[in-house]
Amino acid sequence: MIARIWHGWTKPADAEAYEKLLRDDIFPSIAARKIEGYCGAELFIREDDDEVEFVTLLRFDSMDGVMEFAGPDASKPVIFSKAEALITRMEQARHYRVAI
Repeated sequence: MIARIWHGWTKPADAEAYEKLLRDDIFPSIAARKIEGYCGAELFIREDDDEVEFVTLLRFDSMDGVMEFAGPDASKPVIFSKAEALITRMEQARHYRVAI
């Protein structure tokens, strides 16, 4: 199992809208792609004074599923067009083998 972990940040004023977008649009649309080996997503949120951090964790059976999701540059963030205006900064995605 591979965990794809991505960190992105919003302004506090945009956090609720981004969370709703992830919950109601982005995560369901990823599931609807029926990517072989996709095993679901989780969302973690940490509020700070001047920004809100979003951590997404997507699980795949193998890197083949990750590549089908993200393309040949697997670490490149996959940002939906509706989300672009809400994200103030982001990191590359990282991939981990789930050991336990």
